[in-house]
Amino acid sequence: MKGNVIVGQSGGPTAAINSSLAGVYRTAKDRGAKKVYGMLHGVQGLLQERYIDLSEHIKTELDAELLKRTPAAFLGSCRYKLPEIHEDKAVYEKIFKILDKLDIEAFIYIGGNDSMDTIKKLSDYAIITGHPTRFVGCPKTIDNDLALTDHTPGYGSAAKYIGTSLKEIIRDGFCLEYPKGLVTIVEIMGRNAGWLTGAAALSQGEDCDGPDLIYLPEITFDLHQFSDKVKQLLEKKPSVVVAVSEGIRTGDGNYVCELGSSVDFVDAFGHKQLSGTASYLASFIAGEIGCKTRAIELSTLQRSASHAASRVDILEAYQVGGAAVKAADEGDSGKMVVLQRLSDDPYQCGTEVKDVHKIANDEKLVPREWVNEEGTYVTDEFVAYVRPLIQGDVSPVMVDGIPRHLFRSYDM
Repeated sequence: MKGNVIVGQSGGPTAAINSSLAGVYRTAKDRGAKKVYGMLHGVQGLLQERYIDLSEHIKTELDAELLKRTPAAFLGSCRYKLPEIHEDKAVYEKIFKILDKLDIEAFIYIGGNDSMDTIKKLSDYAIITGHPTRFVGCPKTIDNDLALTDHTPGYGSAAKYIGTSLKEIIRDGFCLEYPKGLVTIVEIMGRNAGWLTGAAALSQGEDCDGPDLIYLPEITFDLHQFSDKVKQLLEKKPSVVVAVSEGIRTGDGNYVCELGSSVDFVDAFGHKQLSGTASYLASFIAGEIGCKTRAIELSTLQRSASHAASRVDILEAYQVGGAAVKAADEGDSGKMVVLQRLSDDPYQCGTEVKDVHKIANDEKLVPREWVNEEGTYVTDEFVAYVRPLIQGDVSPVMVDGIPRHLFRSYDM
């Protein structure tokens, strides 16, 4: 590489996103990049000319290893939607003026669906204006809903945490006895895709039956059928555990979380903040059956639990970061790196690049055949798909009994 590289992180963070950042940095330096800049808070921060020289923060191999083991977005994230080019050309002119000032040869953006929209628009503008900077997307999302890739970095670690947490919750549920039983409802992220919620089935094994019910957003949710199912289960066992997606909807298209309270916050991409599904269902079941209920919302814990990260996930996150730089260096632009599964046994996965226009603003959902006929559990095929992605552990660097992270000052 003859020029410089700039990298940003966007959207919801994960336990593996900084491993991709480390992969971008190391590969860019190995390929001769003079400087590797990091946008602070993504493209929104870039518009404010907020960026850092990563070499001032990643000074040693230990720093690089700490970065790979640090959850959340080291550079800071954003949910900023670029306008259409014809609507506000001045925004693009400002961005490209900054890129020229920094002598940027490659622009790498680590993110999910909405981040790939940013890569699509910037690469289109570069084509229109004949600008030489190349734009490549690096996949990241715990939701696992990016099109054309077998899976996304960040998903494996979140799935591992969910499977582990559900197993612990199930075990806890049998400690105390209640007159009419206990129903625990665990709310899991994922919006309109059920990949994360389905991972609750990973808790099932020789020493655990797994959750009793799993509800994905791909299947219409019926409140009364749900209540009947829970009643039947309580006749057989004293504790029932249910995994539900935050994005499950009733037959009329309303999110279940909207039944309890209005959803007021909407981000720049028009996504509603989904929260309260477990709380509503716990109250509903308590009223219907009169049993003890608990609502557990895993929330940000499922994406920030680096202490439970999957080794496969961390390695693949690093791999796609490096592959994004390689693709840009070899002339690709308007592309995203994807993971291609080559084998399940033994598990093998490689990378290639795909046109970002076929990925941005699309959503990969759980196939209907990977959910049982009743819509209350995932199939063995789903579990077989996820299982290889959670293998191995990444030991945190422990200091005084607590994991040590790579940290930067937030006053930048």
